Amino acid sequence: MVSNKLQYLFERSTGEKLDSIVELSAAGSNRKYFRLKGEKSTLIGTCGESIDENKAFCEISKHFSSKGLNVPSVLAFSDDFSCYLQEDLSDVSLFDCIEKGRKDGDFSEEVESLLRKTIKYLPRLQFEGAKDFDFSICYPVREFDKRSILWDLNYFKYNFLKTQAVDFREDLLEDDFDFFSKKLLEFQTDTFLYRDFQSRNVMIKNGEPFFIDFQGGRKGPIYYDVASFLWQAKANFTDALREELIDVYVLEVQKYIDISRSEFEQNLKLFVFFRMLQVLGAYGFRGYFERKKHFIQSIPFAIENLKNFLPKLPSDFCPYLLGLLNKLVNKTSQNLKKQDLSNQNCLKVRVMSFSYKKGIPVDESGNGGGYVFDCRGIHNPGRYEPYKKLTGKDDSVIEFLEKNGEILTFLESVYKLASSHVENYLERGFENLMFCFGCTGGQHRSVYSAEHLAQYISNKYKVQVILEHREQNEKIIL
Repeated sequence: MVSNKLQYLFERSTGEKLDSIVELSAAGSNRKYFRLKGEKSTLIGTCGESIDENKAFCEISKHFSSKGLNVPSVLAFSDDFSCYLQEDLSDVSLFDCIEKGRKDGDFSEEVESLLRKTIKYLPRLQFEGAKDFDFSICYPVREFDKRSILWDLNYFKYNFLKTQAVDFREDLLEDDFDFFSKKLLEFQTDTFLYRDFQSRNVMIKNGEPFFIDFQGGRKGPIYYDVASFLWQAKANFTDALREELIDVYVLEVQKYIDISRSEFEQNLKLFVFFRMLQVLGAYGFRGYFERKKHFIQSIPFAIENLKNFLPKLPSDFCPYLLGLLNKLVNKTSQNLKKQDLSNQNCLKVRVMSFSYKKGIPVDESGNGGGYVFDCRGIHNPGRYEPYKKLTGKDDSVIEFLEKNGEILTFLESVYKLASSHVENYLERGFENLMFCFGCTGGQHRSVYSAEHLAQYISNKYKVQVILEHREQNEKIIL
């Protein structure tokens, strides 16, 4: 149903026949993303159950595009607003670009230049994006208010704090939450609050930053987005780099409002603190309740961020909350070391070859099956006497299959599809995935294909790969 809607939108918008549609990883979102390709055009299809959220994205994108801001254009949407097509901004995110620096703390000059460009662009989104903008279309609320602040603080309490077995008094905690929300509301500005302004939502195209996933935006203070960007849990920015990027931002924002560097940094602290709690709530919900591995792996980084930041807050600010958090970070750090969550990986990938004459393999995991690829369209070496007693593992058969490149082209498409699915399953914490290759006898083409996909997945991902050639009664764990 979803693919039919997207195909209709693609062909109506481009005038081209849809050649392929591949689902992309959605990370923390409940929306589904697809890359659609035709003869010349490539677009991103998005499908989501929340119609109001879809409408918010489309309207914000339309408004931002009219201001000349770097956001994807929305080209078409379905009549019921459940699906829409947007411009494809490439596969490279800013998060990808900072990968090395995230791991060793050494950010290259090229990467730092991208970070400076991104933070320098933020005031344009905030101020120019807010001009003549109808905030009533925002989802789920039109502005950053006390109710939305308490939603996020309680999101942290119920989805993270209560999962950590830390004893606390709800009345005292709620008193501090109430005080905290009032303090945050003292720093309102008539600007667009992106809400999830972080490196995963910045795409790099021709060396310039472009911005996605702003459907949760609303009217709100400028500090929140700076906090989201510079204290993103897994970005691992050094204090010196953060200070430099704050300088870049303040210099740019001074073109719009009169504010000093010291005043900005003082106000920023409360929003950094608030964002850290909101992020832990999100990681708790997505990780512990939705069982998405990516978010569980991010928790130690978020805890370390919070641990390092707490001493920077005044000791008399929400004293009960600060005391509770100091107890929490110490206990959680110890638990995470014991559990070694970052190394847990329970995904098993089964790759099988089989003969169609004997039927498609049964999925023993109980998932009901997986991918089944038909290799019978590839030239069959089994038709020739020298290869009849050999398999797709023998050198002469491999040479035969690879000679015209037909099977290599076939597997290129399989690799892309498999990568997308493995990454999606890893993020969602799933335990079983299955790929099957069938041919006439289950001996040559299917065996070759299964061997190569199994090795590809084993080399690229830290998962258990079980390779099975059913008709040869072979089973290998890679």
